[in-house]
Amino acid sequence: MFKKIILAAILVLAFVGCNQKTLTVEETPTHEHTQEHMHQKPPVMFQTVDEKDAVLVQEGKEKYHCHQCGMNLVKFYKTSYIAEDQTRKYQYCSIHCLAEHLNQGVELKNPKVVEITSLKPIPVLEAYYVVGSDVRGTMTRVSKYAFKSLEAAQAFQKKHGGEIMDFNGALKEAQKDFE
Repeated sequence: MFKKIILAAILVLAFVGCNQKTLTVEETPTHEHTQEHMHQKPPVMFQTVDEKDAVLVQEGKEKYHCHQCGMNLVKFYKTSYIAEDQTRKYQYCSIHCLAEHLNQGVELKNPKVVEITSLKPIPVLEAYYVVGSDVRGTMTRVSKYAFKSLEAAQAFQKKHGGEIMDFNGALKEAQKDFE
């Protein structure tokens, strides 16, 4: 019995030893390589901008966060919306969160969307929206990006797909998230 246990142990060790990968000198990471890799920045999402380029309208501790979901407005700036009521200005990370707030029965005025080429807020009714492109959306699987000119929307559509529509069409598409 003791001989069988020893034989089994030898077989296990031999099997494990044969299946372990050994590094060659060429494959061994150098200190410089690992340090370089540690300092690389993660890839930036399409929606993200430098903070200096973001127009943020909310006050105080809410300044950097979506009114509805709390997501970072700089990180999701290119899908950002601004609107106001009688008492304050609101900023949203996406048309999804704007639609959710509207579904709560609020009346908002002066709605604006960030136009992705200039990064400036423009009235939502002046924008052309590319809906359903291959560029990831915010808070939805169906992306919605706004452009000041039809030509800019068409150029984006040519590169990334999607359908061009007006604000009402984009909002209707966003409302599908709540059905």
